[in-house]
Amino acid sequence: MSTSTAASGTGPSADATPLSLCAREPHVPADRLVAEMVPPPRFDSVRFSTYIPDPNQPSQSEAVRVLDGFATGLGGAHASGAGRRRWFSRKPEARPEGPRGVYLDGGYGVGKTHLLASLWHATPAEPTLKAFGTFVELTNLVGALGFQQTVKTLSGHRLLCIDEFELDDPGDTVLVSTLLGKLVEAGVALAATSNTLPGKLGEGRFASADFLREIQGLSAHFRALRIDGEDYRHRGLPEAPAPFSDEQVTKAAYATEGAALDDFPHLLAHLARVHPSRYGALTDGLKAVCLTDVGPVPDQSTALRLVVLADRLYDREVPVLASGLPFDQLFSEEMLKGGYRKKYFRAISRLTALARDAKPLVES
Repeated sequence: MSTSTAASGTGPSADATPLSLCAREPHVPADRLVAEMVPPPRFDSVRFSTYIPDPNQPSQSEAVRVLDGFATGLGGAHASGAGRRRWFSRKPEARPEGPRGVYLDGGYGVGKTHLLASLWHATPAEPTLKAFGTFVELTNLVGALGFQQTVKTLSGHRLLCIDEFELDDPGDTVLVSTLLGKLVEAGVALAATSNTLPGKLGEGRFASADFLREIQGLSAHFRALRIDGEDYRHRGLPEAPAPFSDEQVTKAAYATEGAALDDFPHLLAHLARVHPSRYGALTDGLKAVCLTDVGPVPDQSTALRLVVLADRLYDREVPVLASGLPFDQLFSEEMLKGGYRKKYFRAISRLTALARDAKPLVES
């Protein structure tokens, strides 16, 4: 990424016109949805060995040990080449013993996605026999392919990892739980993290009881791994930088190759015209996102779309440089106390991390 800025006292370079998210309306074919069910770019290189457990939280080291063993135990599942044939002719005696699923149970920011991606990388199977995606991405896949075709597509896999299982949407929870039941019958191993049900005691901390209850008949297939800890994105790191001026943000956008420059209110309006399943494609090729006039998000529908965009930007490690209000003031007090509050706190945490990453765009 180029982080050089325009020379002091000079105007924006004419040959470095920024890109614009608002000018993009990507189309994403169904086959891309399947092919992209891998850990996001941010987690390309993570492994169990790169997860640094908090010495004050022994549950973190224990989770690494158990997950490493779980991955090793998947070596005999869906023998190479068997793939989809086992959907029609299963051999129960060939399945490994013990739970066919693990649930990573902890608050946001303790490294659950890092561990989930490490499990995907450690599982001895070709990438085409492993799938990794968020709950939203999985429901989008069902919408694109249809339920039965999704079952057939994933039934030959050795492992399916689901990040951020959405417990706050009963309809989608039933849909995905039914899908997982079919996949368990086909011998697919499962791993998941989840959001907490709204209004539950200890929300933002541990959700295993909620998760196991919501997936009903599948609960016997999961072993819950409790992971204690604080939000690692803020552990030992400075506070998020204060917003910059419109002039600073604009100048940095023109000086940074591959940067997008958008007015925040216009971006929020544009997100309403693009399906959330395409937000990943919306960020294709971007090296930075520069936003002017950041202000309060006006309503919950807009807020939930912004959460998805924040997730995609965070997955792809795209720095976010902004003017206006700090990111911790995006959502109203009512939103932060409502049923989707955990999503909003996650978005604040992730945007804060990306804002910190963007500081060199102005400073260098």
